[in-house]
Amino acid sequence: MQTQDIWKTYSNDIKHFIFSKVKDAVVTDDLLQETFIKVHTKLDTLKDEDKLKSWLFAIARYTVLDYFRNNNITYEVTEVDMTFDDQKLDHTKEDCLRGIIKSLPKKYRAPLFLSDIKGIKQAHISEQLQLPLPTIKSQIQRGRKLITQGFIDCCDFKVNDAGYLIGEIKDKEDCKMCH
Repeated sequence: MQTQDIWKTYSNDIKHFIFSKVKDAVVTDDLLQETFIKVHTKLDTLKDEDKLKSWLFAIARYTVLDYFRNNNITYEVTEVDMTFDDQKLDHTKEDCLRGIIKSLPKKYRAPLFLSDIKGIKQAHISEQLQLPLPTIKSQIQRGRKLITQGFIDCCDFKVNDAGYLIGEIKDKEDCKMCH
């Protein structure tokens, strides 16, 4: 598939997705263009065309995150921010991660989401949530441990000698978080 075909098929969906995050038409157009430049230059790295749509949205999501990070934009985390595209056909690690994050207690979920998903600095999170920085740091660390435990409980992952999670994602029907 060529970039022009991808543009014709998906540009409106990607544009709506980006606008839902940045709420600015000019910035949306800039980020849409930036997204499709990345798509054009990285298209040869896409191994499975069946995953094209989720690949495109991942590029758009990271482009938006880069924009937020580079412009030091913070915003309140809502449940809407933590919802994701349910139209994916494949069951992925990201699907499990979403379920695990949603199941975290709010005191861990919000700082972890802002830090690790949105890429906001911990000092900014401390200011935004009006909590001491050491509290934020410990909540993020505890949240990460809960995510690790979530993968162990959900998908029977193991932690190797180097401390990394290893394992294979189960089918969606067998997944405790996504089913």
